[in-house]
Amino acid sequence: MHPKNNRIVDIVPEVKEWRQWLHRNPELLFDLPKTSRYIADRLKEIGVDEIHENIAETGIVAVINGSSEGPTLGLRAEMDALPIKEASNEPHASQTPGKMHACGHDGHSAMLLGAAKYLAETRNFAGKAALIFQPAEEGGVGAKAILDDGILNRLGVNEVYGMHNIPNLPIGHFGLCEGPTLAATDFFYVEIEGHGGHASRPHKCIDPLVAANAIYSGFQSIITRNADPMKNGLISITAMQAGEANNVIPQTASLKGTVRNLHEDTRDIIEQRMHDIVEGVAACYDVRVELVYDRLCPVTFNHSEQFRYAAEAAVDIVGQDNVDVEQPARLGGEDFSFMLQENPGCIIFVGNGETAGLHHPQYDFNDEALPYGIAFWAKIVEDRLRHANQAGARDPGLSTAVSRSPGASMTP
Repeated sequence: MHPKNNRIVDIVPEVKEWRQWLHRNPELLFDLPKTSRYIADRLKEIGVDEIHENIAETGIVAVINGSSEGPTLGLRAEMDALPIKEASNEPHASQTPGKMHACGHDGHSAMLLGAAKYLAETRNFAGKAALIFQPAEEGGVGAKAILDDGILNRLGVNEVYGMHNIPNLPIGHFGLCEGPTLAATDFFYVEIEGHGGHASRPHKCIDPLVAANAIYSGFQSIITRNADPMKNGLISITAMQAGEANNVIPQTASLKGTVRNLHEDTRDIIEQRMHDIVEGVAACYDVRVELVYDRLCPVTFNHSEQFRYAAEAAVDIVGQDNVDVEQPARLGGEDFSFMLQENPGCIIFVGNGETAGLHHPQYDFNDEALPYGIAFWAKIVEDRLRHANQAGARDPGLSTAVSRSPGASMTP
């Protein structure tokens, strides 16, 4: 699908420059001094009405007032990169060794900046758009830190929307699903201590490797024998470490990994059974075992009404055939889930085309996706914050669906 020649397409070259600057200058977690400064400077140039800086250390929330009074809609993008050495060989590749934007947060932030520029110029909505530039999505739970600051409550945010790119979904396509969309994400760590010694005298030792093997097998049985098969999940043990020499039974062993699922009750069952298993293994093999189970993010749950609003906006932009409203849920995690626990909302996926996968050293956000993401942000604001005198509009309380006005298409 070829974008039409309108104002959104006109600003794409500038947005592309912003995106590539962000890509060249990746920063991690909450430590985003250059990134947040750059974004704040662009917002000042754009002329937003409020800029709240240093939210959750380096986060930014910008406010754009519509042309009349109304509720407040939140739009969220992430700013942080990953500790990966880039191998894309692009002219705008990372200039910081060992750090790169391997998940497209540079594109997400640039698209939200592009939407800010469009909305600040047009202001064709009733209410306020709160643009949330979030740190530390990659393992730092920055969304929760934004919530804990209280800025969204102080601004009176009524709904929140997120967007993420998806490699191998074609450019000009969107995907989303209702209800559970991304998995609850947990990490676990198991430390086992036995009694080391010479490998020729195992009867004088307490081998932690035997216990580690029992824990490994026991954890795998949780999914097949304790979790409801209709509400399943996964347990991935991603590291086992013990010993170094051929002739030494080690003193300690460790395991770690991740748990993913789309149902909170399954999550509870998995955590409880993991504790039961390590306690049983400790008693059976006479070892000391410590399990640390770290709940990172809850299930990312798209609310029904907001899912419908997002789908309608996407269809208006690219047409029914290019919007998959039954995209399968994914077992990747997303801390936007915390915002969706506090406010009704939805996360939508925008196509990144045929690119390397997320978190791959050759990944790069596809700049051809920029106009579609900008158009979605603009469309969801103008649809959800309609002026009272627009045809078909209802009370702008963000509690019921709104009818679309004829000719309201935001096709980029």
